[in-house]
Amino acid sequence: MIHSLFIVNSGGEVFLEKHWRSVVSRSVCEYFLDAQRAAPYDVPPVIATPHYYLITVQREAVSLVAACKQEVPPLFCDRVPAPCGGSFQDYFGDCSETVIKDNYVVVYELLDEMLDNRLPPGHGEQYPEGADQAAEHTPHHCQHRHRQEQVRSAITEKKALPEPSHVLHCSVSTILPSGQLSAIPWRRSGVRYTNNEAYFDVIEEVDAIIDKSGSTVFAEIQGHIDCCIKLSGMPDLTLSFMNPRLFDDVSFHPCVRFKRWEAERLLSFIPPDGNFRLMSYHISSQSVVAIPIYIRHNFSIKTGEQGRLDLTIGPRNTLGRTVDKVRLELTMPRCVLNCLLTPNQGKYTFDSVSKTLSWDVGRIDVSKLPNIRGSVSITPGTTNIDANPSVNVQFQISQLAVSGLKVNRLDMYGEKYKPFKGVKYLTKAGKFQVRM
Repeated sequence: MIHSLFIVNSGGEVFLEKHWRSVVSRSVCEYFLDAQRAAPYDVPPVIATPHYYLITVQREAVSLVAACKQEVPPLFCDRVPAPCGGSFQDYFGDCSETVIKDNYVVVYELLDEMLDNRLPPGHGEQYPEGADQAAEHTPHHCQHRHRQEQVRSAITEKKALPEPSHVLHCSVSTILPSGQLSAIPWRRSGVRYTNNEAYFDVIEEVDAIIDKSGSTVFAEIQGHIDCCIKLSGMPDLTLSFMNPRLFDDVSFHPCVRFKRWEAERLLSFIPPDGNFRLMSYHISSQSVVAIPIYIRHNFSIKTGEQGRLDLTIGPRNTLGRTVDKVRLELTMPRCVLNCLLTPNQGKYTFDSVSKTLSWDVGRIDVSKLPNIRGSVSITPGTTNIDANPSVNVQFQISQLAVSGLKVNRLDMYGEKYKPFKGVKYLTKAGKFQVRM
């Protein structure tokens, strides 16, 4: 919900900023500074600006300003930005500009943890019993320096925090959060499943421009591998490919050991638990990109007469796989008034305002290729006709990676059980255009 957090000193200068969902310019703090100048001791907790909502919290001589793009629950104003100052005081003993600047690295780590889990590791809220005493909760009465060392010791030595004598007034919990003792940042410890499974989806999008003669002007593939990993313990996986030299450019999840990829061209990683994107890749060599469909087209308009349109679409280089979810869109010339067409498969619509012809084909049956033909009405008296529309195509092909990429094998180390493994392939159109 928070896009950016700014920490402002008493002079109105932003000396620390942290961004999460998007980068918000620090100039948005001018709205907060204007409100502070108008009422130094009565700054509104929420300030509405033209594009953001600013949530403000005052801590000693610094102000914390959080920027949100959407409205948030009212208690959110107190549940996320407010603990920042208290956490800084618990860790450093103070929340001044000097202390924060001296501990920049720790501050950024705390902010990352606080937005992920709301509170950093080893930090919780201990309230006295009874709601009437909750208002007397004063975490700053802790012995900050002593407690800070206890937290560090508990994290490094993997043991519970010693019970403080003043637990009713301390904001540091005696129990570390579950999963925070894992040596792998992206995977929690103690994961257990009855059925151990690892699924991989290889998804490729074809971007192409085909000219009037059917030749490829431009073609490239944008692909990625999505995973659903449900494995117990701390498995170490190795994924290899039949042809890893296809990739022109790659990007990996932080779990992948990049040096091993450079040396052996295989993926070695300890996976996160659940769904994640293992890698993204780009293939730009046109000799590798096989165009999976073709379109035969005939579109003609004569001055002052009706035009004719004839389109046929068929599969090519699909290795016998079925082409599904096919949809064609044509942007007709402005002189076209209406289209009277007859498709042998699917349905078509024509928008007379945007001049867009849409044809939902569905699945291509190779025994009877989809075809649409008919007449096109034009504005009477039209002499200048731009009769070169283009066709934007959408399609999907299951169990096919059009680049030829194939997973060779998946090996697991570190655990003794045998998981169930599965790989699916999917090719679909990205920006796929055929010029007529």
